[in-house]
Amino acid sequence: MKRKVRCGVGMGCLILLAAIICAPIVLVAFGSLKDNNELLDELLPVLAETAGLMDWKVLPIYPTLAHYKELLIDTPQFYTVFFNSIQITAGILAGQLLVAVPAAWAFARFEFPCKKLVFTLYVVLMLMPFQVTMLPNYLVLNRMNLINTQLSVILPGIFSTFPVFLMYRGFRDIPKSLIEAAKIDGAGEAAVFFKVGIPLGSSGILSALVLGFLDCWNMVEQPLAFLKDKSLWPLSLYLPEVDVSHAGLAFAASVITLIPAVFVFIMGQEYLEQGIVAAGIKE
Repeated sequence: MKRKVRCGVGMGCLILLAAIICAPIVLVAFGSLKDNNELLDELLPVLAETAGLMDWKVLPIYPTLAHYKELLIDTPQFYTVFFNSIQITAGILAGQLLVAVPAAWAFARFEFPCKKLVFTLYVVLMLMPFQVTMLPNYLVLNRMNLINTQLSVILPGIFSTFPVFLMYRGFRDIPKSLIEAAKIDGAGEAAVFFKVGIPLGSSGILSALVLGFLDCWNMVEQPLAFLKDKSLWPLSLYLPEVDVSHAGLAFAASVITLIPAVFVFIMGQEYLEQGIVAAGIKE
């Protein structure tokens, strides 16, 4: 009986926590269906900084899709920033596949001088916030004449240390006996990497790609620091530019921005969990 009560209390706490976490998403989704007059009446104390309390009603009185029509049909600059986000995210993820995967494999399977020191430096760099590395990155990118280009955001993202750390865990758990068996069968280092390492370390690779997508899709500080031309800005910088008189447009843009991230998270949730707990074949 006590066990059932504890389970019920635990389940109730989890449901309450989930409701609190999902509340902002629900409010944004329903807010995108309200007309501007209704939004201004409810959000006026917040938007205009006047005295009084916000009177937010969850469900719209007269639901409308006018904001989505205005955003998708009458606002062509939205497609510019949307495709900017796609280009930046795709460029970073493709570069991480080319750079981080071989680096993680080398750390996991090879011995070389100062290996532990180099890997420790990788971990230290991973823990550093962007504010610490922003100035060195800016100086290097400026010397390369890449400031105010999408490469100024893509290149630092490609050489991020976090995906190397995450993939390293998956590669390290591959049994040595499988690698030795592949070499006995005549496989070279490249064949072992492509035919053994990548398939068995796929959970770490995919989890790094999922987390990388979520991070790149929502990045704010990097493009704000390195991109001066607003036509190069991603979606994450477009939303704060929407003014008070177009609150409904901001809600609609937020919903559309959220859709790709939710889709990728749902599709890669299983691999994300496996990668985080470093799941894999063990001896």
